[in-house]
Amino acid sequence: MENGKTENGDSQPPPQWKDKVVELLYWRDVKTSGVVFGASLSLLLSLTLCSIVSVSSYIGLALLSVTICFRIYKGILQAIQKSDEGHPFKLYLDQDVALSEETVHKYSDCALARFNTTVNELRRLFLVEDLVDSLKFAVLMWILTYVGALFNGLTLFILGLVGMFSCPIVYEKYKVQIDHYVGMANKQVKDIIATVQAKVPGLKRVKAE
Repeated sequence: MENGKTENGDSQPPPQWKDKVVELLYWRDVKTSGVVFGASLSLLLSLTLCSIVSVSSYIGLALLSVTICFRIYKGILQAIQKSDEGHPFKLYLDQDVALSEETVHKYSDCALARFNTTVNELRRLFLVEDLVDSLKFAVLMWILTYVGALFNGLTLFILGLVGMFSCPIVYEKYKVQIDHYVGMANKQVKDIIATVQAKVPGLKRVKAE
């Protein structure tokens, strides 16, 4: 692998980015993970009560209230102490926050590679290149119709966020037990698929020549 690309030419995010995500989801830094999880969960819960426009406006007003009050406080403090510390946010104002062309190209190439892979996979499933895989996909879509009837998209996002920040740490703690039961479930599913393929004509996979 070279320059963030795999052997087949697909772009991938840099390892540092992946490491940061892993550290975040596995709560390596409890404070950082707690802040990200709490802020994300609060945002999603707010969206269940208000529109995205209202939530964005309230967040913007809250941030502006803090920065304006802090700016006025520091100005008054400097006037009383007759100090010349300058703008309290000067350090952040001087920082370059613009994205470089290299960064944009790197992540856009990665997103494009993932998009193309997804499109090719969906084409393969919908055009029934492999009957068994298409049937599995159909079963998944059927299950999702029931999931959609019970939960809306925002609720699924909330459940997904909670799962992202809880499942990795639970798996890390109970890895042996979970792997054991997952292995048993996979074996049973494979046995069922093999039995169905053996009994129903036309379901056997066509081997590549």
